[in-house]
Amino acid sequence: MKHLLLPAAALALGLGGYASSTSVPAALASPDSSALALASKAAPPVSAAVSTADPNTTEEQPEDRKLIIYQMMTRLFGNKKTTNKPYGTLLENGVGKFNDITGTALQALKKMGVSHVWYTGVLEHATMTDYTKFGITLDDADVVKGRAGSPYAIKDYYDVDPDLAVNVKTRMQEFDALVKRTHANGLKVLIDFIPNHVARTYVSDAKPAGVVDLGAQDNKTRAFAPSNNFYYLPGKTLIVPKEGNPLGALKGPREDGKYNETPAKVTGNDVFTEAPKVDDWYETIKLNYGVDYQNGRKTYFSPIPNTWLKMRDILVFWAKRDVDGFRCDVAEMVPVEFWAWVIPEVKKVKPDILFIAEAYDPKEYRKYIEVGKFDYLYDKVGLYDALHDLMQGKGSTEEITKVWSQTSRGFAKHMLRFLENHDEKRIAAKEFAGDPRTAIPAMTVAATLYTGPVMLYFGQHVAEPGRGHAGFQGDDGRTTLFDYWGVPEHQKWMNGGKFDGGKLSPEQKQLHDFYTRLLTLSSQSEAIRRGQFYELQDAFNLDPQYNHRQVYSYLRYTDKQKLLIVVNFSPDKTYKPTLRLSQELMQRLGFNPNQFHTYTDLLNQAPPVEVLRPTLAPQSAYIFEINPKS
Repeated sequence: MKHLLLPAAALALGLGGYASSTSVPAALASPDSSALALASKAAPPVSAAVSTADPNTTEEQPEDRKLIIYQMMTRLFGNKKTTNKPYGTLLENGVGKFNDITGTALQALKKMGVSHVWYTGVLEHATMTDYTKFGITLDDADVVKGRAGSPYAIKDYYDVDPDLAVNVKTRMQEFDALVKRTHANGLKVLIDFIPNHVARTYVSDAKPAGVVDLGAQDNKTRAFAPSNNFYYLPGKTLIVPKEGNPLGALKGPREDGKYNETPAKVTGNDVFTEAPKVDDWYETIKLNYGVDYQNGRKTYFSPIPNTWLKMRDILVFWAKRDVDGFRCDVAEMVPVEFWAWVIPEVKKVKPDILFIAEAYDPKEYRKYIEVGKFDYLYDKVGLYDALHDLMQGKGSTEEITKVWSQTSRGFAKHMLRFLENHDEKRIAAKEFAGDPRTAIPAMTVAATLYTGPVMLYFGQHVAEPGRGHAGFQGDDGRTTLFDYWGVPEHQKWMNGGKFDGGKLSPEQKQLHDFYTRLLTLSSQSEAIRRGQFYELQDAFNLDPQYNHRQVYSYLRYTDKQKLLIVVNFSPDKTYKPTLRLSQELMQRLGFNPNQFHTYTDLLNQAPPVEVLRPTLAPQSAYIFEINPKS
């Protein structure tokens, strides 16, 4: 790990540090140095409720609900085995269980400021592990990716992954116990809902009485019918891509390249051919929501399509098992009209249940919030991309400005911010940033820019680099989604089930402590949880020590708490600006501009100062609370 982390002293420097100060009024600066009009910040048309009078803020009314989400790859989280054999079996490489997520583990997450746990990969999906003795059909390796299989190729919407159970026969009871244990430890439960596609081998052996399987009543002679659950290619037989090769030189069960599917069904990523390519989602089939894609996308939404009804029943099934929300996979590949109908239907059963959309088209964001009724959307094509470039030493903080002033203007409180998830490369991976310290300014912005939720991926807080050739996924800077595996740096934090970080290096402990302070502060601070936002890039534009491309600052404030947040993205440059707030800004915060004030860095737990001339070390972050001097 030493090639990933700097010595402890260097990391500590990246988290704090000040110049000495002399007592002077906070508003010595001329009003001309206050926030200036930004002609370049022209925003697209927004609803009439959003004020555009001041270009440094949207005046959006925040919500007092700051979610701190921990995404857990459930099959990997509790795995203590360290064998890590490429293409290894469950017995060889091990697998985490529901029961490994103990009260001790949940309390460790709670202490980090976490409020919600997203248990990724809970639903039963296609796999090469043989559970036929438990009445579960064996999947054909031709249409399974990896030894463990993709958690997004669902085999039974009404069951949980048998890998995760100590006793396969009581797997649902073990899941129910996890839900109760999570709630008992003061946390909420999120699980995946995969509405767009299912495994080619989908069959529910756990469905409630009276439920008809997807596709069981389809008219397979028609390419499209509004009442069908799937799309078909009549007269065609599926041709599995030869390059699939899920186990390399090894052979999986029934692997012969001759998987029999006639007529062929349309592949999950909207591939209307019997011969999907290896980089398609060839292991899945597309669900039919009443959209005729091959005839101008004509829609048939009345009467309500059968697939809509089946999906509603599945969501209600899990809502009644007391889950608190759903992360909805590729939500934009399903018509927004479905979401507009189904989300209110589920909320009739459980009014406070959450719906989070994996979304990637900024032009559609507002529609999926206002029409589709989602609580939150991924802020991937927006803040993630802007921070990604800055973490790689590219781009400019101007891209952050574009996110709040244009991409998510007026609905920032609905955007879920993150730096890692199962689809993205690890920060500490050489394929991304390589240096986990780059997350210090970036994660601070992600967590505090606005009131919407922030997400942490398991292992991120201890610099997990996602290295090692696990098998199907290979070594690409991501933790494997398809294979049985132990996650080395996460296992050091897990420390045999103590979850105390006992095996972490000093550098990793400092990084973990940073995430804990940031997330806890984000969840507890009134100004971050429900305060207004005001960008300060122009307020400091006269200071030569304020590099606008690498330094970013803003206010978060309520009538009770005022915070000044400053980050430095530079990998190697230190800046020492004098951060004076103008009379106009002090008045905006409700202060007497002629009064003396103190600035206390809450993030780095530093003593208060009376003049703000911080030493902005490379890759550093600061959250200053402003208070009148008593």
